[in-house]
Amino acid sequence: MSSLNALNVAVEAATRKRDAARQVLQDMQRVAQAGQAQLEQLSGYAQETQGRWGMREGGTVQPEVMYHHYQFIGKLEHAIGLQSGVVQDQARRVEQARQALLQAELRLTSLRKVVERKQHELAIAQMRREQKQTDERASLRLTVANRGMGPQE
Repeated sequence: MSSLNALNVAVEAATRKRDAARQVLQDMQRVAQAGQAQLEQLSGYAQETQGRWGMREGGTVQPEVMYHHYQFIGKLEHAIGLQSGVVQDQARRVEQARQALLQAELRLTSLRKVVERKQHELAIAQMRREQKQTDERASLRLTVANRGMGPQE
């Protein structure tokens, strides 16, 4: 019975670990979504800026203004590249958290199966004990009944 209690404690601990892994995965997914949103915002801003600049192409533009525009676009592209790396890193972390959750769920499932098997074994042992007691009582009654009859000659 104490082994069953120990298994139940292990199941509780595995459940807590699984719940913690699920929370970590959810947190990582939120962070990854925020990073992706920021990347999309940067990309959209760069496209918008290029679009506004394109409307001015027909007009004359001072070389300094053009230089600053290209420098600004270069910085935006650099920021987009950095953010893309961040998004990829976050995607890896999400996958790692997903794998950790999967492992925690597998551990919990296996522990629950062990508990079920142990409970089944204990139930069978209890039934055998009860059957043995029933058989012993029947044997005792039969012995007592046979003694009470005595020799019939």
